[in-house]
Amino acid sequence: MNHTSNKKRKPKSSGKRNFQHKKRSGGRGGRSGGKRNRRQSSLVPEQLIQKAEKIEVTNYESPHLISELPLDEQLKFNLAKKGFKRPTEIQDKTLEASLSRKDVLGIARTGTGKTAAFLIPVIEQLLSNNKKDQHALVVVPTRELAMQVTEEFRSMTERMKLYSSCFIGGTNIRRDISALKRRNHLIVGTPGRLLDLHQRRCLRFDKFECLILDEFDRMLDMGFSKEVDRILDGMRNRQQTMLFSATLDKSQKSRIANILNNPVEIKVSTGETSGNHINQDVVRLSNGEDKFTVLRKMLKEDAFSKVIIFDETKHRVKKLSEQLNKAGFKSDQIQGNMSQSARQKALKAFRNGKTNILVATDVASRGIDVDDVSHVINYQLPVNYETYIHRIGRTGRAGKEGQALTFVS
Repeated sequence: MNHTSNKKRKPKSSGKRNFQHKKRSGGRGGRSGGKRNRRQSSLVPEQLIQKAEKIEVTNYESPHLISELPLDEQLKFNLAKKGFKRPTEIQDKTLEASLSRKDVLGIARTGTGKTAAFLIPVIEQLLSNNKKDQHALVVVPTRELAMQVTEEFRSMTERMKLYSSCFIGGTNIRRDISALKRRNHLIVGTPGRLLDLHQRRCLRFDKFECLILDEFDRMLDMGFSKEVDRILDGMRNRQQTMLFSATLDKSQKSRIANILNNPVEIKVSTGETSGNHINQDVVRLSNGEDKFTVLRKMLKEDAFSKVIIFDETKHRVKKLSEQLNKAGFKSDQIQGNMSQSARQKALKAFRNGKTNILVATDVASRGIDVDDVSHVINYQLPVNYETYIHRIGRTGRAGKEGQALTFVS
């Protein structure tokens, strides 16, 4: 497991960097566009320049094989079919507490197997509880993550007659209401859609015994604090809560203490917001230099094999992706004006290598499981450092060194 230090960052000289240019004073291609609608960034370029620190990889190996765990035989068969041989660290260290129905606080970076860490014990609980309907509710911050969790559950429960439904914004709510009339053991959803169904009296929170809050830090970042409180208030018969997060901000500790009851706390990463394992640099444009031309030259280099480019608005994302395709690149986009099916199609193409550039708004900054992203590029300066860290966290995963570049003007 990777560990990064919390050393203070010192401003560094940028004199010998590959993508550094003199600061521009104008230039058609370098215009940010729509500045009146953009929030002012609190960042300064010096914050975004850092050489990656050497990653100290802890080669954790569980003493247990999946086949040796106290789990149902069909579940172990399904896990083996998916390629599970040994539990990851977060799975191994939370399993006993989760199976014992204790509250769990799990802190681990993306890509460490958090989804299976809560799904495996939930499935085992369902089997030992006579497959009780609506046993567990999984609340996640993004549509993509909700669908990912649902897909994982379905693949793990093949031939087990366990059923789930996924409820997210941007889909037909009548279809959701129909789905709730069928048998469901696990419900996965985003806070807004879950509350909408609850207000329509189609979904009762008090029927659930188990609650999982996944990517809790991101849920708060995205402004779902009140929605989470309302869901918690409705879960009067909750017997177990599992909360998983990549980071643990000091300001969140008292809030988490009010949600969890004497939890077993497992940390397989520091929980600190950091990009120390990622090479970070800025791209300055010289006077009159065209921004898109600079981007195009960068993307032609072999090192830029799988790239996520972040821009600030839906319109700008759409325009930039179209520009890249016209320039001969294989690009797609993810932004809020797209239907859910279109977003999923774009993600699938990016994962499978049919496209190697994904242009996105911040909806894609967390909750998307994409391996081997070589670079994250901020085409506009992010609004704040937290947003910046969430974005660049799409690269440098699973012990690999990442690359992040930010255009500044």
